[in-house]
Amino acid sequence: MKGFGRIALFMFICAALLAMPCRAQEVLKMSTTTSLLDNGLLDALLPVFKAETGIEVHAIARGTGAAILDGRDGNADIIFVHARELEEQFIADGYGIKRYPVMYNDFVLVGPQKDPAAINGLTDVVQAFAKLASSSATFVSRGDESGTHFLEMKLWSEAQTRMPAAGYFSGGQGMARTLLIAFEKQAYTLVDRATFFNLNQGDDSANYLIIHCEGDKKLHNVYTLMAVNKEMHPHVNLAAAEKLIAWMKSERAMQIVSDFKVAGARVFYPVNED
Repeated sequence: MKGFGRIALFMFICAALLAMPCRAQEVLKMSTTTSLLDNGLLDALLPVFKAETGIEVHAIARGTGAAILDGRDGNADIIFVHARELEEQFIADGYGIKRYPVMYNDFVLVGPQKDPAAINGLTDVVQAFAKLASSSATFVSRGDESGTHFLEMKLWSEAQTRMPAAGYFSGGQGMARTLLIAFEKQAYTLVDRATFFNLNQGDDSANYLIIHCEGDKKLHNVYTLMAVNKEMHPHVNLAAAEKLIAWMKSERAMQIVSDFKVAGARVFYPVNED
């Protein structure tokens, strides 16, 4: 009876434990740019945030335009994007509470080593775009309403020109796929530096794409967090969104950003801006 009693007690405890409600893990839905997944920074940040707060961030990689639309539609609790004009409109329309710029890197104009447009070494990106348009080169566009695509359209406008149709390929793809297409076509494209360093494609080093134009202030690339307004979408997890914003502005997170390297190079810098 003694052994039977122990078994019965063990079975009772197991049954009681199984009957206890499991504590659901808190989840934060974030819609963000493909570049932050492609360059690996989110893989460095989000596990640490989860370890320190218990909040699991489900990141969906989209172009900035699509990420902002997720916020407008209430399909995300927070968005992490990089197109200031679109961000300010999102706030002005009441879908977001406030812009929180947290870090920046820069865009670079890359292309084939043979450089048929003869733009290598230019630091004026508008001049580089004008030269591209008057050349026989090929340019591959994201074509996906991302922050990168938005900047590209702005630069064509400032150059008061466009690529001839025969030399312009709009992929409608994320940054990784766009880089691969540019490599395959030996074409030019606009890309953030971190993603370029991480995903420069190809097996033949003689055909690697290289940076031709960099350093222009117009290529400055700021990433911003915005929580979705609970007054517009009452179901959003605003509390978790605010925790992520506060954590991202902390010294701990900014140290991870500062220490993050791609191909041995530092590619992100903290933003000290409210």
